[in-house]
Parts: sequence; C-alpha cells; structure tokens
Amino acid sequence: MKLFNVKNAVNQRYREFNDGAIIVDIKREDLLHTQVSGNKLRKLKYNILAAQRLGLDTLLTYGGAFSNHIAATAAAGNICGFKTIGVIRGEELGHDLEKTLAGNKTLNAAHALGMQFKFVSRSAYRDKYEDFFQFALKKEFNSFYNIPEGGTNDLAVKGTEEILTIKDKDYYDYICVAAGTGGTAAGIINSAAPHQKVLVFSALKGDFMFDEIAQYTDRENFMVFDENRFDGYAKSSDGLIKFMNGRFRESVTEQNPKGIPLEPIYTGKMMYRLEHLVKTGVISGETRILAIHTGGLQSVAGYNAMLEKKGKITLDYINEI
Repeated sequence: MKLFNVKNAVNQRYREFNDGAIIVDIKREDLLHTQVSGNKLRKLKYNILAAQRLGLDTLLTYGGAFSNHIAATAAAGNICGFKTIGVIRGEELGHDLEKTLAGNKTLNAAHALGMQFKFVSRSAYRDKYEDFFQFALKKEFNSFYNIPEGGTNDLAVKGTEEILTIKDKDYYDYICVAAGTGGTAAGIINSAAPHQKVLVFSALKGDFMFDEIAQYTDRENFMVFDENRFDGYAKSSDGLIKFMNGRFRESVTEQNPKGIPLEPIYTGKMMYRLEHLVKTGVISGETRILAIHTGGLQSVAGYNAMLEKKGKITLDYINEI
C-alpha cells in the first residue's frame, strides 16, 4: 500500500551539552505523513496488511477522546479503503454527538474521515477485552479486524522495529523513546545494536511499563522511567509548557525554519526528563543520543483548549505546526 512506502525519517540536531560532548538528535518520525505520523504509521502497517490479506473491510479499535491512535486509525482506514469503528471511553460523549464533535478536534477529524463511534462507560471500557464485551461487538458489527488500544500487538512491534536505520545503530549510544502501551519501545529495543542502551520514558505513573514491554522482547538493553514529575498521564505544569515553548523557539534556525514541535503527553515529557538526566550527570562523557519523535501533534490543539479553560499558559507554536 502506498501509505506505507515511506522513506527513513530524518534526524535533526536538538541540542548539545557540556561543550558539545553530549549531542542529542531527534528522529522526525512525525514527518512521515501528515495524518498517520510517527509510531502510529509503523504500528498500523502490518495490522492493515493483515486485515487486507484476511479479506476484512473494517478496522475496529479503542481509545480515549483525544487519542492519537484513534485519529491515525481513522485516517489510515480512509486512505487504505477500510471502514473504521472507534470504541471510545466515555459514554457521556455520545449523548450529544454534534456538541462533542464541535469541542473535540480529534473526534471531529476521525468522524470526518468516516469513523463510526461506539461510546462506552469507563467501567465497560476497562472490560473491553473480556469475552462478553468482544461477543457484544461481534454481534453489533459482525466481522472486523480488531486492533488493541494504542495499536500495540506483535504486528505493531514488527512495524516499529523498522524505525532505526543502520546508521542509527552505528552512530548513537542511547536511543530514547516515550511509551504509552510499550509497543514502540519494544520494537526499538529489539532492533537496537548490542552496544546501545534504550531509555524508555513512560507517559503513565506506576512501575508496570517494564512488564508491558517485556511481553514483546527478550532483551534487557533498556531502562524505564515512569511519569513521576507531572502527576500522571496527560498531566502537565506551567514549567513543562514553558520548557516546550522555549525549546521550540531555539529549534527554529535558518537550516530548520519550521523548528521541532513537541507535544505534552509523550515527547515533551521525554525531552524534559532526558535533559534532567544530562544536567544531573546521570548521562555523561562523550555521548551521542537519538530521541524518537513519535508524532501525536494532532493532540496539541485539544490540549491547548484544555489549558485555556483552566487559565494556564499554552503552547505558543500551535499555528506553526
């Protein structure tokens, strides 16, 4: 499929530390496609090819109201000729769909691309993989290709194993990647060179991410940092937003006039924590680091709207993405 015939993502210089002894580059996976960018394209690739081989015409998946995966699945399905169904956490969102779509750019975009929604309660959503829930989905929608929340399964990991190039494996000492379900991290871990250490920055609180990743890899060349700085998934602070605004402005150069935009759920927190590791000496010496930009920039508009409602400062580069 043409969607998946992509070139390798470009690496761009992010910053240098300690008089150039430590260099940090970012692999711009977010630039692979305008609608299905970053790790979502990688994770969907082999799943969509499998659905095609099975002769199925519908993709069904799961996510929250601002899910990058939901948006990407709707776009990929539209491009590749599949109908799409999104099982969305929060039954209240379905009470007035027109109002929900007016206030939610992620769901609005997915709906415009043809995705059908099934809104469910948070308790029901927790049981989404249980047999009784799956039976109800089959009864309602008949046949479909089932893609898990966040897209992570064996085929997704196979796709993310293609992120690192031969040059990446030769040149860099550390590979950094953010994690929500662990699929992208597992692919990076599996494909990294023997000398490389993979630093995984979880977007969630808790120490379960190591076990999630371990389901898809036998390697031990990685370390996991949980989200213990900003109180959990999708949470932030004025300090984080100011950091992201500042780093974006610094990244706009004559050679890179569009800069390097990050989003606050995954990549922004990853780079914030990575800089802390460097500044505190956890990472030292002559070191070359590659951070993976996993995309997700579609969520920035919705996140800014949430910050505005709370009277918080916002990401000031929204119109430059």
